[in-house]
Amino acid sequence: MLPHINSAIYYITQIMQVIIFVAGCYFLGISILGWRRKKERDPCEYLPHSKFALIVAAHNEETVIAHIVDSLNRQNYPKSLFDVFVIADNCTDKTAKIAREHGARVYERRNSSARGKGHALEWMFQQIFDMEESYDAISVFDADNLVAANYLLEMNKHLCMGHRVIQGYIDSKNPYDSWITCSYSIAFWLSNRVFQLPRYYMGLSCSLCGTGFCVDVNVLKEIGWGATCLTEDLEFTMKLALSDYKVAWAHDAIVYDEKPITLKQSWNQRKRWMQGHADCASRFLPSLFRKAFKEGDLIAFDCAIYLFQPIRLVFIGLITIMMWIQTFLPQSPFFNLRYVFPVGVWYVFVTLQFLYGPLVILSEKRFRLKALMGFLIYPFYCITWIPITIQGFLSKNNKDWSHTHHSRKISISDLEKA
Repeated sequence: MLPHINSAIYYITQIMQVIIFVAGCYFLGISILGWRRKKERDPCEYLPHSKFALIVAAHNEETVIAHIVDSLNRQNYPKSLFDVFVIADNCTDKTAKIAREHGARVYERRNSSARGKGHALEWMFQQIFDMEESYDAISVFDADNLVAANYLLEMNKHLCMGHRVIQGYIDSKNPYDSWITCSYSIAFWLSNRVFQLPRYYMGLSCSLCGTGFCVDVNVLKEIGWGATCLTEDLEFTMKLALSDYKVAWAHDAIVYDEKPITLKQSWNQRKRWMQGHADCASRFLPSLFRKAFKEGDLIAFDCAIYLFQPIRLVFIGLITIMMWIQTFLPQSPFFNLRYVFPVGVWYVFVTLQFLYGPLVILSEKRFRLKALMGFLIYPFYCITWIPITIQGFLSKNNKDWSHTHHSRKISISDLEKA
């Protein structure tokens, strides 16, 4: 029996290593194109043309709502070409009152059965469609965000260039509050540079991040929103790909997002992300692969590979654990593990993974000791993704939406001074 078990483990780990290696090469190969930024045209070369509806989704956000509204109202864009809307979604605090006092147009929503940001946005989009006033594009934000003053200029530029859906650069407004916020920030900085930017250069679809994105109103009317799962941004990204639309990238349209401070907050938020990811994978993977191979659609193929990414992460974790067991227990069933690829190849692969992040961060001109020190902790943050991913996939049918508490009172002026 033992030889059969050893043989089964050997072949399973071979398959896992091949998947890890091939997928790693795929993502690494694409990411290299994000190392060098191409020179883009100045947004001031494009006359302010587009009229924007700026929507802030808020549930009991009285602590931070004033700062996001203020940052939107100070955009370097004609005041007549944008309006700020706040959805006070099932709020029981002073969110609506404070938002009105700071100049937002507040819409209060009460619905205890259809809870969550996706449902709130779908409701608000319909309110805007029914208005006599017309808008060219809708931009969505979270209540804890702060928005750089040139955001609308950048979005107007991309709309004038012909893009229909655009994602802005997601930065952190509290990167050094804790080791968790530092790890989150590093993850987003890396994603911006080695995931989003190279896909934009290659003509693939970037990924919506839930906030700081802009959608042409006609696209919303044509295909509908319909993204009401726990990760509405991922759901709509896949829906766009299947409808032959792609997400463009605005690297200079910066939105600062508040990151969770504690491991518990982070764990709950990321578990929700993985529940939504698993839900989207189960619903969209077959259609995306079918579109990719029947139509030769690279955008659909890349989106499908992205949906498969958490499985690769779990495989990496399992292989790492097996290697540790092999190191300390040479007679374990994993004794053949290293021979799938030469040991030297794996050492080079792991070394590149370790050095790649800091080099990318440096290329983004974030040379701070705190950021570099964060990379010593970052691997532990990555390891926590493994149980979170497994937990999220096992509970993908749980649709209960959970709210992430926001408490950092930072204004856009304070952030720019810092």
